[in-house]
Amino acid sequence: MSRTEGSRAYAIAISVVAAIGGFLFGFDSGVINGTVEGLEVAFGSSRVGTGWNVASMLLGCAIGAFFAGRLADRFGRRGLLRVAALFFVASAWGSGWVDTSGAFVVARVVGGLAVGAASVLAPAYISEIAPAAIRGALSSVQQIAIISGLFVAFVSNYLLAGVAGSSVESLWLGAEAWRWMFWVEIVPALFFATALLGIPESPRFLVLRGRIDEARAVLVRLFGDAVGGMRLGEIETSLAAEHPPRMADLLGDDGRPRRVVWVGLGLATLQQFVGINIVFYYGAVLWQSVGFSESDALLTNVINGAVSIGACALAMATIDRIGRRELLRIGSIGMTLALGAMAVVFSRAAVDGDGGLALREGEGLVALVAANVYVFFFNLSWGPVMWVMLGEMFPNRIRGAGLAVAGLAQWLANFAITVSFPVLLAGFGLAFAYGFYAAWAAISLVFVMRVVQETRGLELEEMSGD
Repeated sequence: MSRTEGSRAYAIAISVVAAIGGFLFGFDSGVINGTVEGLEVAFGSSRVGTGWNVASMLLGCAIGAFFAGRLADRFGRRGLLRVAALFFVASAWGSGWVDTSGAFVVARVVGGLAVGAASVLAPAYISEIAPAAIRGALSSVQQIAIISGLFVAFVSNYLLAGVAGSSVESLWLGAEAWRWMFWVEIVPALFFATALLGIPESPRFLVLRGRIDEARAVLVRLFGDAVGGMRLGEIETSLAAEHPPRMADLLGDDGRPRRVVWVGLGLATLQQFVGINIVFYYGAVLWQSVGFSESDALLTNVINGAVSIGACALAMATIDRIGRRELLRIGSIGMTLALGAMAVVFSRAAVDGDGGLALREGEGLVALVAANVYVFFFNLSWGPVMWVMLGEMFPNRIRGAGLAVAGLAQWLANFAITVSFPVLLAGFGLAFAYGFYAAWAAISLVFVMRVVQETRGLELEEMSGD
């Protein structure tokens, strides 16, 4: 590597390590999909109880996301990611080991703390070490990692259930397959904890804490002597004019939240209100409700995961060329149309003798295609772009606080959508549910067109808090 040129390969390598937190985020979120039946059998859960077991992790996510941003300003991005890695290990073991619903909830909340922390720290860390020209692409690695984690969880669930015969049958050591679905996560969590030992701390955090020589060394390795020295000066100038980060900085001179804060909250909540995590958390239950076998439903999840990875890869290749705002606009249009099609299909379904839905001939295929189109457009746009923008849109002085409140809002919205879905499904049906999510997708388009501003190509020191 030339000291005059810096190393994009180094930036990519440490971004990939940070994004392993996203992989665990995705795995931990997706693994529950194949365990719902096992949890109902093991704990005797009602439909409401099942919704709580599935959604309990999200409360931990909200807490983890809220405090991680602030704690990261005190202890560093890398240090908290290490703590999150250990929480992932503890949660994976505990979720598969427990025998009561209460203990399961505790284990999932611990995992939620890790997921919430990783969800805000990984994009913040990546945005703070990435060159502006490729920051969007590198930040998109986080979403690819999330979707890869979901995909691996879906594949793992499918294979384990296939070997055992079903998720509730015993597998190895006398433990049911659904327990092993959780335990698989221990391997990547331990790898993450080890890999974090080899990456540097964020240079902006190092400058904030007065560790100038360490910050210079990181920046020179990333950008070369000349550019690295210039970037160090820019960061020092930016931070010198500001007092230490505090939550009050999110308010303007008039005492109201800054515009950028409202935009961040809108991006965070709308990403969830379009209903994407219903597909990821309840996909197996959803497809079984319209006549798919457990095996076919789990295989459908695998297909969704593969489509998601392809869409994220396309987003990564285009986000720094066509911009964040345009991808959000395209995604909102595609999701609105696909969700609308699913609502129409399920509105025409008949109710069979067992109370389940029976789609008309050929409409099952239409629903499956529409679901994958929806997943594609989400992961082309709102999936990666929301995290990219949250990681880069806040000025230095409020990045930690901004990520904290946006992360909290994102996970609370996730919780509300997830815990309400079983009740919505039982009380109103799938057609109403997907119509509801389609309406929010349409609202997201209006939000993008009227509120969201482009951040492509701007250095983090150029971001405005107005």
